[in-house]
Amino acid sequence: MAYCPDNHLLGGIDVELKSLTQQKSLLEVLPPGKRARLHRLLFEFGPGNGTLMLLPIDQGIEHGPRDFFPNPASKDPDYQFRLAAEAGYSALACQIGMAEKYYPDYAGRVPLILKVNGKTDLPSSAKALSTCNASVEDGVRLGADAIGYTLYVGSPRQDEDLAQLRRVREECDRFGMPLVVWSYPRGEAVEAKGGQNSFYAIDYAARMAMEMGADVVKLNMPKIDPGKDKDAPAPYNEMEVDQTEAIRQCVESAGRALVVLSGGSKTDDETVLQNTRDVMAAGGSGVIFGRNVWQREWSEALSIVEQIKETLLSNVRRTP
Repeated sequence: MAYCPDNHLLGGIDVELKSLTQQKSLLEVLPPGKRARLHRLLFEFGPGNGTLMLLPIDQGIEHGPRDFFPNPASKDPDYQFRLAAEAGYSALACQIGMAEKYYPDYAGRVPLILKVNGKTDLPSSAKALSTCNASVEDGVRLGADAIGYTLYVGSPRQDEDLAQLRRVREECDRFGMPLVVWSYPRGEAVEAKGGQNSFYAIDYAARMAMEMGADVVKLNMPKIDPGKDKDAPAPYNEMEVDQTEAIRQCVESAGRALVVLSGGSKTDDETVLQNTRDVMAAGGSGVIFGRNVWQREWSEALSIVEQIKETLLSNVRRTP
């Protein structure tokens, strides 16, 4: 069954839905602490005009040092911190050890998103859980403007994950900290229903993060694979959508929560820029590209950042 971008078929009736550009903005409904901090990221740093360009530098934990080999200079965390500040990012995201040792040199020059949980890539992801290693109070102490949390949607350990996320969310509310959720489908059940990058899985992850209290949702790019998509539950296994429409529906599933698209492994410039255009056209708020930037030599990294900024600003559709 084909789905029109502006309408949904519900019980045989074509129903027009309110567009993301028409719905009430997120900033209007946030309490003042969260609003002030998120406003800094959206309007006072980075490209501005309600966009987000985030630099994740937690790959040393999540993937191990192998990600630094394409650009040996990036093994020094200062390379990435300096890049975030000098290239003009909305914020950088890192774990507590790097925040304590390197962020003091850059506080005030680029906002910090403190990731409070993490895991290594050594064990299987079949029963993934990213455990907390820092607190929201640590984020306040370090001058962070937001808290980051990785949620593994569908993991057999999601009961522990959701209980842990509840505590983090409550602390974010207490301290007025925006909550950014890395919402990643993982686990045996996910793989049996089309895989972690399927439209079904990413769409579910978008909705789950929003309903669990995320202010900003980080999503991976949904992949269309007819061979795997047939294993997804109805109606996903019957839907005829391309990648652009899949992104649009995932953004829609996140409601008022802002969506940033992950870049994944390093790819060519045009793919990076096309992915940026796609998420903005879908009503998203920006991108969170790490390896696609800091795996490049310095001048090349600055060049692609400027192109990403221009692409973000020329494709804004949503008032955050």
